Amino acid sequence: SGREAEQLAAKWLQQRGLELIERNYHAPCGEIDLVMRDNTGWVFVEVRYRNSNRFGGASSSVTASKLRRLRSTAEHYLQQRKQSASAARIDALLIDGPAVNDASTQINWIKNISCAIH
Repeated sequence: SGREAEQLAAKWLQQRGLELIERNYHAPCGEIDLVMRDNTGWVFVEVRYRNSNRFGGASSSVTASKLRRLRSTAEHYLQQRKQSASAARIDALLIDGPAVNDASTQINWIKNISCAIH
């Protein structure tokens, strides 16, 4: 499920040094699954889980329009907290596998995805 995938993503990223600040931040323009921080600044994480790659897997579900909404929501978050956007990025954590915690589950962390997808 989406909630299980977000829990796995938060734990996985925390094990890699990120600090969880908030889950499921809602703004008029959209939602951000995980708001985190690392030693360079704010990290907004989109978690995508697919139990099959029949439709291209988790990576194909991050579209240009989804990225625009994520950018707008991240900007909203930073403006509400009077934080600079210069030290912020949007990452995607892509989880593919038959179940979220299955041994064969693959996790792919794409940092700064807004630069990777156009």
